[in-house]
Amino acid sequence: MKNVMRWVMAIGFLLVVAGSISNAQDRGFGIGAIFGEPTGVSAKAWLSGTNALDFGAAWSWARTGYFHLHVDYLWHFPNAIRASERFVPYVGVGGRFGARTDAVLGARVVGGLAWWPRTVPLDVFVEIAPILDLAPATEMSLNGGIGVRFFFR
Repeated sequence: MKNVMRWVMAIGFLLVVAGSISNAQDRGFGIGAIFGEPTGVSAKAWLSGTNALDFGAAWSWARTGYFHLHVDYLWHFPNAIRASERFVPYVGVGGRFGARTDAVLGARVVGGLAWWPRTVPLDVFVEIAPILDLAPATEMSLNGGIGVRFFFR
């Protein structure tokens, strides 16, 4: 009986917490995953109602042993698409660091579309990011992926 009461209390607590953070996609901090090139952990920290910092720590499928870090400053346009669901386009600029046998530094320009469900604090997104690597050599490349983040207030 004690175990049943513990489970009931734990589920009740989770429901209260989930209810208090629903629709939190445009504030607070979110963490999740991005799948694509590269694949790894994705996080977002809101600075205002329309601006956020996006972070990524990921590994490349195309370049064996390649580790990638990026930070982008994002601008969101929450009223750009009028629909029953909340689809929010965004653009941003940032930088990236890559490492395999040598370090790579580059600049990113990112564009994407996020879906913010009305009942759960999730951010489901698809994005593409052209990259201009500046060191050790000047090269163009492309990142892109589909991801999801859970938000906390």
